[in-house]
Amino acid sequence: MIEKDFVTEGLKRTRIDEYLETELERAGYGGMEIQVTPLGTMVVVYAERPGMVIGRGGKTVRSITQNLKTGYGLENPQVEVKEVDVPELNPKIMAHKIAAMLQRGMHFRRVAYTALRRIMGAGAQGVEVTISGKIRGSRSAVAKFSDGYIKKCGEPSIRFVRHGFATVQLKPGVLGINVRIMPPDVVLPDKVDILHIEIEKPVVEETVETEATTEKTEQVESVVEEIVEETAEEASHIIEEIVEDVEEAVEEIVEENVKTEPAIEEPSKESEETVEVPIEEPSKESEEEAKTEDVDEPEVKKASGSEETSKKSDKSE
Repeated sequence: MIEKDFVTEGLKRTRIDEYLETELERAGYGGMEIQVTPLGTMVVVYAERPGMVIGRGGKTVRSITQNLKTGYGLENPQVEVKEVDVPELNPKIMAHKIAAMLQRGMHFRRVAYTALRRIMGAGAQGVEVTISGKIRGSRSAVAKFSDGYIKKCGEPSIRFVRHGFATVQLKPGVLGINVRIMPPDVVLPDKVDILHIEIEKPVVEETVETEATTEKTEQVESVVEEIVEETAEEASHIIEEIVEDVEEAVEEIVEENVKTEPAIEEPSKESEETVEVPIEEPSKESEEEAKTEDVDEPEVKKASGSEETSKKSDKSE
């Protein structure tokens, strides 16, 4: 049955993982991958310190290869060691570090919070650390510490969330450490990004539009020129008519004024000629008569004054 083959393959992988974890605990074991090829079986081991995995002269690697061939039935196994880039984002490494700190006698809360800070400082989206066992007293209890955002159900929790487990033997009993980490490069299916896209028109449409606009502008300019010419001609005709009307009105007014004014006689040449009258010089006799007239005038004035005084005296009586 195909189902049995899947089950036996899964059990084999689990046993190999446990074996490598016990053998490479001090090297910072971070997991393994098995790839079946036509030439044999490739086993990729991730470790924090790959030098300890290889050993002096490759002694450790050769012993692991021989054990995988004889004890677990792998055909022509080839072990490849890779260094973990960021150990803080590997849940198995962090679980073993928490177990080592608890074994040294540190308080579980302090250990858990230091691990959370280190994992979140490395850029993880979320982390959850669970410590279960006799942590407070004789009774077993579970302490859960979490930070950030982490998926706990559905397909994303299986595909994206990494899981690590470790155990530690203390005086009260065995403690189990469970670490779940959500890496920083995970894109969840429910994430929506709103993109601001600038729509650019193709070049062909732009050329067609520019040609159409140039034709329209040319047509508009020609129409405007025709309208301007027509209006200029009409304005010139109107101005000529107004000038003619004004001239006719002025002529009529001048004719009426000429008819109403009387004819003015021009002075004749004879009247213009001055008549010279001879001026006679006064004779001596006339001068003497004038003098006698001047002498007689005060006498007459005196006589008139005496008459006036006599009239006033009569009135007073």
